[in-house]
Order: sequence, then C-alpha cells, then structure tokens
Amino acid sequence: MEELIEYMPFLIPIVLIELGLALTALFHVLRHPHYKFGNKPMWIVIVLFVQIIGPIVYFVFGRGEE
Repeated sequence: MEELIEYMPFLIPIVLIELGLALTALFHVLRHPHYKFGNKPMWIVIVLFVQIIGPIVYFVFGRGEE
C-alpha cells in the first residue's frame, strides 16, 4: 500500500489524461456519423476498451471529414 501512495503523484495525471481523451473521443464518435473507416460501434469499443491508445487511434485514423 505504501508503494501505491508513493506513485500517486504520477498516476493521478495519467488517469485524468486518459479519462479526458476517452470522453472527448466518445463524444465525437457519438455526434459525428462520418469515419475514415469502420462504424460507430467499432469506434466506441476501441475508444472505451483500449485505454489510452484507443482515443489516440480514433483521432489519428478514424475521425472523418466534418
């Protein structure tokens, strides 16, 4: 337990960044119907279950033209 408390200053910002990215990507997936490839259910699963990499992959490869 002491080790977890020792790493808290590093873990809290990482968790907040991951949550912010995931929520931003999820809102974008739900509001926009156009994607470069794939469909809405596929991107929702990727954004929510592939932790910090999923939202980044969506913004780089999945986000379609507005």
